[in-house]
Amino acid sequence: MRRPTLRSAGLAVTAAGSIIGSLVVAGAAPALADGDAGGRHDQTLAPRTQFVMAADGSSGARPDGGGIPNIDSVKKTIYSYYGDPGTGHADRTSSPYISEMRSITTGLRTSLARTYAAAERQGKKPAIVLDADDTTLWTYDMEVADMKFVFDPVRQDYWVQNKLFPATPSMVALVNEADAMGFTIFGLTGRGASQKDATIGNLKDVGYNAFTPDHYFTKWAGSTPPAYITCATVKCTTVEYKAGTRKHIEQDLGYDIVLNIGDQWSDLQGGHADRNVKLPNPTYYLPSPDLPGMKEPSLTPRTHFTMKPDGSSGLTQSGEGIPNIDSVKKTIATYYGDPGTGIADKSSSPYITELAALERRNTQRLTSECRQGVARGTKPAVVFDADDTTLWTYDMEVADMKFVFNPTRQDYWVQNKLFPATPGMPSLVKAVADSGCTVIGLTGRNNGQKDATLANLHEQGYPQFTSDLYFTKWRSSEQPPVWMQGQCKAYPTCTTIEYKSATRAHVEKDLGYDVVANLGDQYSDLIGGHADRAVKLPNPTYYLP
Repeated sequence: MRRPTLRSAGLAVTAAGSIIGSLVVAGAAPALADGDAGGRHDQTLAPRTQFVMAADGSSGARPDGGGIPNIDSVKKTIYSYYGDPGTGHADRTSSPYISEMRSITTGLRTSLARTYAAAERQGKKPAIVLDADDTTLWTYDMEVADMKFVFDPVRQDYWVQNKLFPATPSMVALVNEADAMGFTIFGLTGRGASQKDATIGNLKDVGYNAFTPDHYFTKWAGSTPPAYITCATVKCTTVEYKAGTRKHIEQDLGYDIVLNIGDQWSDLQGGHADRNVKLPNPTYYLPSPDLPGMKEPSLTPRTHFTMKPDGSSGLTQSGEGIPNIDSVKKTIATYYGDPGTGIADKSSSPYITELAALERRNTQRLTSECRQGVARGTKPAVVFDADDTTLWTYDMEVADMKFVFNPTRQDYWVQNKLFPATPGMPSLVKAVADSGCTVIGLTGRNNGQKDATLANLHEQGYPQFTSDLYFTKWRSSEQPPVWMQGQCKAYPTCTTIEYKSATRAHVEKDLGYDVVANLGDQYSDLIGGHADRAVKLPNPTYYLP
């Protein structure tokens, strides 16, 4: 389900014993504007909150779309964690992230003197190694406000060369205190050699005293690494580069790295540090394999997460407890059989497997109920959403929009009828129609998109949808239909739940149908009753509350 407007916050919902495909969920839903959710037809529904996700995306191989953290909910959770009000800019003074960083650095600062004294007693030269991005310099505003979680090396270089990054919260005091105490401070970053001077300048500008060119390592230009770096192939991994450089600092330069700090696990893998400290960062993930023959299970990402769909978990979870957005993207790609192009596999994938099983179960059940309704004379009907229920938007959402909704691009896809059918759904729609049910469409697409949507559906094998029983949402310049009056708390503005539930009520009460089933990919397609059964299709690519 999709509206051609920016995704907006909606009513929070939970569920109580509702059947969603093969899933059972529990909780409670909000009342509608008139307090009537449809009597016996009401079913209350809610997303999952517990997730198991491997960092490498492999969890997407399970045919379980509901078990993948929804990417829009992940974004909202990240916003909450960084105190971002939705502008893409982190709160610079107070947030759960700042509190966590303060706690980490406070703990480190209390141990500095003891660590330095121990190194001196042993005749060692104690050193601390620090990464740059999101270890000493804070990239959130670039990653989110500028890049929208889609990395752009051109924009990154602009931010680097113009020294636009603020300091990572609490890190300036830690580094300057360590420097004053006598620790040698090294920088070790994946930024390129052409960015070294600007990086050191940015660090100085935001208050760091300790970083100097001779103790600051950036990735080499060209294809030939320094002599002290050994790589298994021509292209060095991050771990080979960073671990090899730490080895050089210790074995060639004579220092003892007592502390290695980074925001990525690949900053820490590979040894050559007495202690590793991982800083929180759910905004991107830069994986790199362990060195050959070396296993470091303690330096691996978390796999179990608690995340509420409204983003509020960002107020209570640590940074490591938030699903990393890059890992979520990889998991979604695996689930849809996307090789990394943004294009879903149209013939075989865990998503297609899950849909096929859901469709088999519901086709048998719905055809029986349709026939029974015809025999009883109740005018049985089945309601279907459009986006990701009957028409498949994955290629638009990912290849075109990169998970950043664009109403102009969405309208282009709609008007040009570019969407394929959701896998297997033409057969299900045909089966219920052949069994006597009237097929009804109900979408958040607007009235200006109705004709193109129907044409797209007909081209994709859905002749059952007709204009008189296909409901689209009014545009801001139009009046809502008469059956919406009194159904919306902020009328004439209506939430998705208000619009869809009131339209189903209209179908039942005014048009005389019995909606035996309501199928949608969003919980807001299903909440509010006026359907005997709600069937939730999997969709982790966006969330419309």
